[in-house]
Amino acid sequence: MTAIGKPIMVPDDWDRRGLPGWTYHSRALFELERREVFLNHWQVAGHVSDIPAPGDWLTFDLLGERALIVRGRDGVVRAFHNLCRHRGARVVDGPSGHCKSAMVCPFHGWVYNLDGSLRGAARPESFGGMDRADFGLKPVEMEIWHGFLFLRFLPGPQPPVADLLQPFGADFAAYRAADLLPGDPRGRTTTTLPVNWKSVRDVDNEGYHVAMAHPALQDLYGRSYRDMVYRGGLSHSCGSFGETAGRLWSVRNYLKFTPRPGHLPPRLRQSWTYYGLFPNTVFAFTPEGAQFYHDIPRAKDETRVDGRLYRHPHETRATRAARYLATRIDRATSVEDQQLSIWSNESMKSTAFDDFHLSDLEYGVRAHHDEIRRLLPVTRLDDAPDEDRIDLLNEDLRSAGTNLA
Repeated sequence: MTAIGKPIMVPDDWDRRGLPGWTYHSRALFELERREVFLNHWQVAGHVSDIPAPGDWLTFDLLGERALIVRGRDGVVRAFHNLCRHRGARVVDGPSGHCKSAMVCPFHGWVYNLDGSLRGAARPESFGGMDRADFGLKPVEMEIWHGFLFLRFLPGPQPPVADLLQPFGADFAAYRAADLLPGDPRGRTTTTLPVNWKSVRDVDNEGYHVAMAHPALQDLYGRSYRDMVYRGGLSHSCGSFGETAGRLWSVRNYLKFTPRPGHLPPRLRQSWTYYGLFPNTVFAFTPEGAQFYHDIPRAKDETRVDGRLYRHPHETRATRAARYLATRIDRATSVEDQQLSIWSNESMKSTAFDDFHLSDLEYGVRAHHDEIRRLLPVTRLDDAPDEDRIDLLNEDLRSAGTNLA
């Protein structure tokens, strides 16, 4: 039992199947997921510390949508569509940057203030009676929670972020998440995999494979690792350490340097904790640092695994060493998971693939699949429908309220 509440208990008799294989390779389904799983659900794009000064900006692209987050001259952080109101060019290009007092579109030179309002168009006399007030950058829905920046491109089923993530609030406060700082100039990680996004989630949503596939994690926290599923598409995983000295070099030295911060409750002082948010985001905290990572789909068979690393202010040399060693362990784990995702994804195309048969230790996979089934009832069908019928069939099943799960 943790401070974040009571998890859902694994039923005594539950359907151990996963999503059918066809759902991992359907272009039509991927388009449904774009609209009803990604663009209308909260996505984390960064932390307020990534843009500390007026004029600092960062971008976030997702499935054809482009967001720009910028700190205004008044210190307020705002989010906009990264589209010039003239011809739709990117107002800024790249993952992050700084502009002194305004943003200038590189296509025709339209100038925008840091609050998104249009300062002026190049050759304004050529536009007739255009009112500048009508051509500011279009806002994107944004909320800030414990310093993290959340975006949503379309209205969706999730409540405000503070309500949605309330079960994790006490832990984020204990970790002092709002005060985090970027880890270092290389604090952003990114890898592109030739897999469907769900294959990445399937691997990450269970710890059953840790003992076999992740020697460093197994060395760090042994059999203490556990996964818990909560309502609302939330999950929580944790593993405690310190009972053994560690056999591997990175683990042994990590245990030597990692702090046991007094401001953390005892259950978090010697723990790596992970907080999952449907559909694709994970926050990970260790005593010396934090990160978030998410799976950004680019196509039905291409996914970018992206993340950002953070540190606490005023860290000591020992804490910095521990953070480096934690990153070594985590990167090795990520490489191992990437291979598992590739193997899992390609198996879906085999004529020999029947279905998943999940362990009680993999109930998180089933819970994630159930969220998808709830949003897209067509995924409850065992056999692949015709591609050109998937959209309409999904609407029919939703309207009928048919329960095929």
